[in-house]
Amino acid sequence: MFKKTTLKNGLRIITVPQKTTQALTVLVLVGTGSKYETKKINGISHFLEHMYFKGTKKRPTFLEVAETLDKIGGIYNAFTSEDFTGYFAKVAAPHFETALDWVSDIYLNSLLPDEEIRKEKGVIIEEINMYYDHPMSYIGVLWNKLLYGDQPAGWFAAGTKESVAGIDREKMVDYMKKQYVASNTVVCLSGNINQSLAIEKVKKYFSKISDQKPFLKQKVVEKQTKPAFLLNFRETDQTHICFGARTYNMFHPQKYVLEVLSLILGGMMSSRLFSEIREKLGLAYYIKTDSVSDPDTGFLVTQAGIDNKNIEKAISIILREYKKISEIKVSAAELKKAKDCIKGKASLELESSDARASFYATQELLERRILTQEEIFKKIDKVSANDIVKVARDIFKPEKMNLALIGPVKDKEKFNNKFLKIISQIK
Repeated sequence: MFKKTTLKNGLRIITVPQKTTQALTVLVLVGTGSKYETKKINGISHFLEHMYFKGTKKRPTFLEVAETLDKIGGIYNAFTSEDFTGYFAKVAAPHFETALDWVSDIYLNSLLPDEEIRKEKGVIIEEINMYYDHPMSYIGVLWNKLLYGDQPAGWFAAGTKESVAGIDREKMVDYMKKQYVASNTVVCLSGNINQSLAIEKVKKYFSKISDQKPFLKQKVVEKQTKPAFLLNFRETDQTHICFGARTYNMFHPQKYVLEVLSLILGGMMSSRLFSEIREKLGLAYYIKTDSVSDPDTGFLVTQAGIDNKNIEKAISIILREYKKISEIKVSAAELKKAKDCIKGKASLELESSDARASFYATQELLERRILTQEEIFKKIDKVSANDIVKVARDIFKPEKMNLALIGPVKDKEKFNNKFLKIISQIK
């Protein structure tokens, strides 16, 4: 059970009691991320998240911010995505007020000192370097760039070295004042809590939050009429790929079908692509398929690290599985396995207070409605073999296919021609 409370200023409070745990989580989400940025301030959402640990009026230094929860064994962190930024503290139940005080303090009272901003630029630039030097991570950055190009949805959430270098305190304060406001914020309390007391405490600690209206993000332009290919040449020992198709946003009625479809293809050790690419042929150590549905974008993608000499073979096999699932109905046993896997994993994940907080708060922030686990399971159960075929036929079309690649491919044009020839087989 959960309860949603909306205050007059628009602040939304979600409480999720769970008496079977000794822990509780305080999570605050704000509806802003890299999709809300302009090119000049690309990375500012992520930069601001870093700066919220650098000191507040009550806790003026990084050490004082960190020690507050370290002293009680708390787990705390923050994260930035394309559509939201989050701050959380997970503690033993007796420390509820400490956690709420801490999260509200960094969220509402961070000082953003100039000297710390200057130093943190170096930290973030090293974070950008780390991603670039790790092809398994950087291939995801290239994938977004391939799909969405030069618009916020196609930019790296951490920004570029140039954009980060140009962000100053004035820009941060302006962005924070416009976005970190009541109607754009969800506070979720999950775990061993007293529900009515928790709501009253949130009202107290967030009483000073601004009631200004936030600005909206730029509309994503989805434009693709033919297969697309993006190469990043590296002298790597294996080639990393993201290969897949544009699909549906989170409001599309077929998003649950897509979830089941992606799991069958590459979401389990017994999935089709894991079995073919790794177990039968030994072409890759890692291979996985995911479906991602955001408020305004969506895609299905298979990511893998392939032996350089077998890259064309691997892409052909992946495409073969895409084609197969769009032509032949999955068996009742395979469909049941996928559904049970989804439900089983979700049940295990939602045992912890932090996972529950994220589950409820993210739905409220992005969709402005909350489905319970049982309601979602019912939607998963309704997915049929016919639905799988229908969705696969819709998304696996040549004009929707995309390939991002990091590896020692020297002749881009020659490889692109091979890619187009492989793709033509899906017709």
